[in-house]
Amino acid sequence: MRRGMEKQVIKKNDTVIVVAGKEKGKSGKVVRVIRKKDAVVIERLNFVKRHLKAGASHGKGGIMDKEAPIHLSNIQLLCKKCNLPTRIGKKALEDGRRIRICRKCGEAIDE
Repeated sequence: MRRGMEKQVIKKNDTVIVVAGKEKGKSGKVVRVIRKKDAVVIERLNFVKRHLKAGASHGKGGIMDKEAPIHLSNIQLLCKKCNLPTRIGKKALEDGRRIRICRKCGEAIDE
């Protein structure tokens, strides 16, 4: 296992904010997590142009806009309660489950 992979705390459908790069300050929902690259794809952010040849699967060719991955080091989770970018803590519940909590307000991120 690569170093750093055990620390991933961002999951699909989390709301995150970009803290570095060309999309800095923008927020959105995580569409996909790419664990091998330590990156996430965020809905309607970080568009790149891709040139496609005509093919049976996607019809005619052309230039298409596509969402590109953003590295985990450039994003932070947004807390639903305090609406601020936050680091993530872990807390064990009485029933044995471990949940993610906001380090700023202490609110549970997982339901």
